[in-house]
Amino acid sequence: MNPQLTNVAVLGSTGSIGRNALEVIAASGNRLQATVLSAYSNVELLLEQALRYRPRFVVAVDPAAAGKVDWSALPKDCTLLTGSAALAEVVRHAEVDVVLTAIVGSAGLAGTWAAIEAGKTIALANKETLVMAGPLATTLAKERGVAILPVDSEHSAIFQALQAGRRSELRRIILTASGGPFRNYTPEQLAAVTVADALAHPTWNMGRKITIDSATMMNKALEIIEARWLFDLKPDEISVVVHPQSIVHSMVEWVDGSVIAQLSPPDMKLPIQYALTYPERVPGPAARMDWSQTQRLEFFPADFQRFPALELGLEAARAGGTTGAVLNAANEAAVAQFLAGEIPFTDIVPACRAVLAQHNFEPQPTLERLIALDAWARQEISTWICH
Repeated sequence: MNPQLTNVAVLGSTGSIGRNALEVIAASGNRLQATVLSAYSNVELLLEQALRYRPRFVVAVDPAAAGKVDWSALPKDCTLLTGSAALAEVVRHAEVDVVLTAIVGSAGLAGTWAAIEAGKTIALANKETLVMAGPLATTLAKERGVAILPVDSEHSAIFQALQAGRRSELRRIILTASGGPFRNYTPEQLAAVTVADALAHPTWNMGRKITIDSATMMNKALEIIEARWLFDLKPDEISVVVHPQSIVHSMVEWVDGSVIAQLSPPDMKLPIQYALTYPERVPGPAARMDWSQTQRLEFFPADFQRFPALELGLEAARAGGTTGAVLNAANEAAVAQFLAGEIPFTDIVPACRAVLAQHNFEPQPTLERLIALDAWARQEISTWICH
């Protein structure tokens, strides 16, 4: 008997996660079908993907970019939609079973939120949804009976390892970090870092923004906040360790001292596939460990002085409320300024801390308030940089 077909909406199909997801879908046989593909401005690639994967809908979020492409080659049974409102609407479609939210940054919140409201299973690659609105999103998911399945390699590893015991037996989770390209840099070396230096990640091939986040270790700070809400943890139940090989994707430590880890080569296709086919494990295109070769696994304590973003993440996880949304927006804006050559690498985290300190903290904000603070924090980064 053929397994039941799962229809997947891939939000952000032209990005790194989206492209990997389409490889997983293509290799799945009759298990997975790309029903919705969306992109913001990379509409040429979106059209190519539509011709190859023949989705039911394609969404070009930026109408101006959509207007520059001839869509007449689209399959006759494929509908073109444009604008952000169309994205929030199409995830509600009856043909959609799982929504893979792979849009980078706070822009992914609206589509994820709409999918949760519609009761769709969420394969979450957009960590910013939980960083910005963790309590609101997880509460809504419980009300709608929605499963949020992690796609981040670290959170997928935790999700898998947590199945080895009961929640009452958990001592802590341990998020692994590659350390990025600068884990052994001195303050003087960090001050001289160029954009090209920061984009040269030693183990992962990712988009520009998340690669910079890895270099500052802000990605781990955001993952601390995400884990706090995704797994209903206390901040002191979350630790970080540097693991340069990126083979152990994270670990769970139990009260008896046992540590359960998930290992695999650094290939996002594995956590993507696990989220899309859960609770089943099936063959797929992800890279495999080569146990005929010598393997070296190293672990080092995280250096909070060299990478102060880690402390910001813990502070935001402890405070909750509006802090995650402000930190995330400030970081997105600061990273954009660094990539544009407007600020040095070493100004990214201090800028985020300054904006976080200036905001009026609210312990139980509404979604509308979080969106407003997102815009405010981005403007404050510009002000901070001008000074």
